[in-house]
Amino acid sequence: MTPSVMLRLLLVLVLLTPAVFGQGRTYDQRLVGEMLDRQGLGWIPSEPIPFERHVLDHPTGNTVLARHALYEIAGGGDVQRGYERLALTLLLNGVALTDLALGDTLVLPARPEDFDLDPITFAPFPREYPGAASIEKVVIVDKDVQAWAAYEHGWLTRWGPASTGAEGTPTPTGRFTMNWRQLERHSTEAPPGEEWLMRYVMNIHAARGIHIHQYDSVPAGPPVGHGCVRLITADAEWLWDWSEPWTTTAGAGALGGRLIEEGTLVLVQGEEPEGAPLRFVEGPRGPERVTVTLPPDPMAVPRGDR
Repeated sequence: MTPSVMLRLLLVLVLLTPAVFGQGRTYDQRLVGEMLDRQGLGWIPSEPIPFERHVLDHPTGNTVLARHALYEIAGGGDVQRGYERLALTLLLNGVALTDLALGDTLVLPARPEDFDLDPITFAPFPREYPGAASIEKVVIVDKDVQAWAAYEHGWLTRWGPASTGAEGTPTPTGRFTMNWRQLERHSTEAPPGEEWLMRYVMNIHAARGIHIHQYDSVPAGPPVGHGCVRLITADAEWLWDWSEPWTTTAGAGALGGRLIEEGTLVLVQGEEPEGAPLRFVEGPRGPERVTVTLPPDPMAVPRGDR
């Protein structure tokens, strides 16, 4: 490769990388959202797909060229296709490529074509939840893997990344229901002089003000929130439309009045991980996706703190 060609390649990659992967340990909301919106539209294999570890490396010792090599692998030789497919890397590994250094390891689908499978394929949640078969809608928030899922009559409908409360301000565990909601709300936890705007706010704990909501920055590493559950925009908007709030004498999803009917069931389980959440374990044939264990009977889960 001539110096001029290498310079052009470096410029292209520097321009592409922030647009795709964002800055710092956060998800690129647009690219990941577009991928998660394809759930239920693609092919879901009946058998687990193979994964393999990829070490970010390059003979030149150049990090940007190492990322380019990863684009080629993910795209089956097509760099453009590769960096689009690597939105999946954020879900599987919880890290933006811009945060990686030479020698860091990623777990990726072993076959390039598997990047294009229905995103439900890569969920840490089981496809079927027999204990919830008689319940129309159930939302699961798992703190161990920092992810959420929606089930309809016991079948996984959608999942995505989540960021729960930090160890000092944890998201309470237990059984909740959707309560009141607001399209936009400013967080009361913002430091003086700052405004933290939350969108698609769905309250699950009226006394403590615990919500599931959209947030512009959804950390890919350990949870850092103040008790609420942060989702990317595409997931929060979808969940807002899919779920049902409580109904009171003041109206559906409104504060005040006497409770007439509870909203969609929400289960919060697990513990805050000390570091990055566990996403893969070593199996007999290589890395295997961690599978979340769900309670046999959702209604037997104790009510959350009130």
